[in-house]
Amino acid sequence: MRAQLACLLAFALGSAFAADFATGLKAYEGHDYNAAFNEWKPIADSGDPNAQFNIGLMYFDGKGVPQDFEKAVEWFRRAANQGYAKAQKNLGEMYYSGKGVKRDYVQAYVWLSVCAASGDQNCVDHRDIVAGKLNAGKLSTAQRQARDWKPIKEGAH
Repeated sequence: MRAQLACLLAFALGSAFAADFATGLKAYEGHDYNAAFNEWKPIADSGDPNAQFNIGLMYFDGKGVPQDFEKAVEWFRRAANQGYAKAQKNLGEMYYSGKGVKRDYVQAYVWLSVCAASGDQNCVDHRDIVAGKLNAGKLSTAQRQARDWKPIKEGAH
């Protein structure tokens, strides 16, 4: 009985998150960025990578919040660490350009390479551009880090 209750509660919470995410998406598409942020922020705080990515975009673009590249990096990193390819791409690009973080071609390569493994050709192309900026030793380090990378869901032990 307790297991059934836990399953029902998990389903209900998942449904509530889905409803809140959809409500946030509708608000965002209607240019009500404050409402979108208010819907997505609690979901993002709880570890949902979709919501984390969208909060990161809002900080990157300055929609509904003041533009803040450092906060965008924080949110993209949370989603990227969980395996969210779009966040990995954005994080790699931010390391490449030095927006919100110190420019770091090794980290740019790592994140773009991890994204490329998901099949995103744009990430493959950008990773290869970054590779041209690295000497052999740094490229080897970046390749090893990308190869060893594993997603970690927030709250997983």
